[in-house]
Amino acid sequence: MALDNVPAAPSEATGPSPGACPFTLERAVMRQRWERLTFLHWAFEASAVQALLPPGLLVETQDGAAWVSLVPFFMRVTSGRRGVGVPWASHFPETNVRTYVRDDRGRPGIWFFSLDAARFGAVATARTTYRLPYFWSSMRLDEDPAAGTTTYTCRRRWPAPGGGAGHPAATSRVVVRPGERIAPADLDAREHFLTARFRLFSPVHAGAPRTARAWHQPWPLHRADLLDLDDTLLAAAGLSAPAGDPLVHYSPGVDVRIGPPES
Repeated sequence: MALDNVPAAPSEATGPSPGACPFTLERAVMRQRWERLTFLHWAFEASAVQALLPPGLLVETQDGAAWVSLVPFFMRVTSGRRGVGVPWASHFPETNVRTYVRDDRGRPGIWFFSLDAARFGAVATARTTYRLPYFWSSMRLDEDPAAGTTTYTCRRRWPAPGGGAGHPAATSRVVVRPGERIAPADLDAREHFLTARFRLFSPVHAGAPRTARAWHQPWPLHRADLLDLDDTLLAAAGLSAPAGDPLVHYSPGVDVRIGPPES
């Protein structure tokens, strides 16, 4: 389906079907492709996550728990009518630490504890325009076709914790083996809750969190095996060590239209 010919949806609170974006986005300020994503999801006590949120946002729960996700992927940013991007400036690995919230108007979305990206220009722009907690990091995404694995590595460079003196950089290493595609009809309520999110929130501005919408087609989700995990990004965000193994998904990606910041 063409990005500019998306049928209207009834409301943002209840989408037309699970996993589908519940609104149209007539004005996109940026087009992106989020590809080769791995979702690692852990259950947390809701009170522990709520304590890290700003005023105006309430943590959402599913199956009696709040959820925190580590999401490494590859970003492609395009601009202009022809969707042209500059590879050395707009194509880069990224890793997010996020949770799931609603604002005081009942709108569901994502709260990012951190976003690490390998392009300093993207970090500076996102910090200034959307006020998102981006960090400039040394990152790699490596695929091994023979082994069928994808490896994501991240080492935070700037801003450094505590001014950088005597503080180790936050790091992450994730190795997964993507598996078979999950039929859309087989996705359950928890999988939709964790992945079908089309709004982000950023720090409070003029008394309320700022927000922006992101339109994309439903995620093509695959099962995946987690082969290795060594991560301190969650701890750097103030989260305790997660209990148990994460729920793991992989996606080859989606094309995304990003809306302007709004109230």
